[in-house]
Amino acid sequence: MQVLLTAALVVGCGSSEFESGGPVAGWPAYGGDVHATRHSPLTQIDRENVDDLEVAWTHHSGDFDDGTGGAKMPSALQVTPILVDENLVFCTPFNRVISLDGRTGEERWAYDPEVDHTGMYIINCRGVSAWRDARAESGAICATRIFTGTLDARLIALDAETGLPCSDFGEAGAVDLRGGVGEARPGEYGVTSAPLVMGDRVVTGTMILDNRRIDMPGGVVRAFDARSGTQLWAWDPVPEDAPPPPAGVEYRRGTTNAWTTLSGDPELSLVFVPTGNTSPDYYGGERDGLDEYSSSIVALDANTGNVVWSFQTVHHDVWDYDVASQPVLFDFPRDGEIVPAVVQATKMGHLFFLDRRTGEPLFPVEELPVPQGGVEGEYLSPTQPFPTRPPPIHPAQLRPDDAWGPTPWHRSECREKIASLRSEGIFTPPSLQGTVQFPGYVGGVNWGSLSIDGDRNILVVNSSQVAGLIRLIPRPEWNEMFPDGPPDFGYEPQGGTPYGVQRDVLFSSSGTPCNPPPWGKLFGIDVETGEIRWERPLGTTRDMAPFPIWLFLPDGVPNLGGPVTTASGLTFIGATTDHYLRAFDTESGEELWRGRLPTGAQATPMTYRLREDGRQFVVVAAGGHGLFGVPAGDSLIAFALPEP
Repeated sequence: MQVLLTAALVVGCGSSEFESGGPVAGWPAYGGDVHATRHSPLTQIDRENVDDLEVAWTHHSGDFDDGTGGAKMPSALQVTPILVDENLVFCTPFNRVISLDGRTGEERWAYDPEVDHTGMYIINCRGVSAWRDARAESGAICATRIFTGTLDARLIALDAETGLPCSDFGEAGAVDLRGGVGEARPGEYGVTSAPLVMGDRVVTGTMILDNRRIDMPGGVVRAFDARSGTQLWAWDPVPEDAPPPPAGVEYRRGTTNAWTTLSGDPELSLVFVPTGNTSPDYYGGERDGLDEYSSSIVALDANTGNVVWSFQTVHHDVWDYDVASQPVLFDFPRDGEIVPAVVQATKMGHLFFLDRRTGEPLFPVEELPVPQGGVEGEYLSPTQPFPTRPPPIHPAQLRPDDAWGPTPWHRSECREKIASLRSEGIFTPPSLQGTVQFPGYVGGVNWGSLSIDGDRNILVVNSSQVAGLIRLIPRPEWNEMFPDGPPDFGYEPQGGTPYGVQRDVLFSSSGTPCNPPPWGKLFGIDVETGEIRWERPLGTTRDMAPFPIWLFLPDGVPNLGGPVTTASGLTFIGATTDHYLRAFDTESGEELWRGRLPTGAQATPMTYRLREDGRQFVVVAAGGHGLFGVPAGDSLIAFALPEP
């Protein structure tokens, strides 16, 4: 295995040139296609020549905030571009939309919606969507449209050729998503994920900032006409017998939302909605039944928005275990037949295989007892659903004797920390004493989702494995601690409840996790049997610790972003805190190549090939992530085999 020493060097000597012929394919949607398999039929880059990849081009948007530009947190370039005709289209953390020539990376156009991100905690945009108007004449303005959501809650339609707003969509090319939701303070309500295009409909949920207060904007999911922007339907995620919203508000407030990317099945006319948990995250005593659809996957009729079925992955979620991962649709082989299926990965490291027609589990799911004894005013579910297959890909408990540290002193420090907290396994409730949250609120599997190679019947998924700390703080104590309001990080108010919350990672004074490594893994899972075929530590501590200390720390680091598989048997993934894009053998999990990046790639890559006589490109965004301490950046980097 060879390593790119810089993002501008060619890997190795005597590199092989690409060969003509073979499949040509694009990347038309955030997840690769509407089914979100993140799998490409391309074969030019394979296990024999992947070691010869070089940087083909790099684009710098200039859009990043290192924490000094007015935002509460550094920006994060979490985007996966899509291919529209022969152009890459993507959004920056500031919601600018940019189109690049897919061969050269040269900028064709850029559109700026002029979002003011001052004071915002979340500064990112994960993707855009494209739609072709079958009624439009060839070459007409907005015959092909780019849809993007913004941090200030607008849904915008742009002409794919020029980047100009489509004037016939909404008002001057935009729909204001704040309509009907009531008060939405700056930074509390917006869109961070790519809208879903289903036929002539554009469907979107919204991001709602965690742990502010009970009375937050509602999590309504809406569908709009792709031509006019007219609202076609709205799904308000509340029980059928819920009381109506208050006067002047169209949708119930404080409900669960759908902030991550949706998926769709055009043949079944179903939209699959992964949901968050009801506001706020760590205390549910005031929810009054509003979390019927929280932390669930919900199948909606694409024509009406009515619920067809729902499956809840966490009952009465008080751990911020919202369903962050995009649902992935695939063909499940069973008893000689093919069942249309959907797999939902979760922050707990659980993977639920469901019949996507009915929501029925394809492997048994058991309701098992979980720890009880919540704080005063809370009510807890006595059981939680656990899939029997695949087995969990995250440890379920952290005991004092499991404590880890780079030195005996740090291990002892972590052991004392764990012993002082409630730690009775997964779903230990938040407490006044303090609770070990393991998995932590990042997961597990987050918005990076997973990839399925249907030819090999392998599901590839990555997982972070870092413990967290949750402590509820009674309101009188909270008010004494923070008479002028809490700090920007680590403490959150949960207004309208009896408790504020402290949440943090469980680290020693060395800056390393208290749970044993690896702190990140990559898994290959047999789709048919649900068995784990292989697992590998993912990433190194190279960019987490100074030289030479990182040489002596174990592999496997926190990660955020997802994998992509190809028909040639490769899995590409960035995601790690070290600054690399990697290629693995999908069948064995062996690492075959890594390319050095200017900062971490907390994003999911994509791949495409424009012509039979052209090169296959693998593109990844390297923009870092403040939560993981990875420096912010603005690079979009394309790798390919050398030109002849």
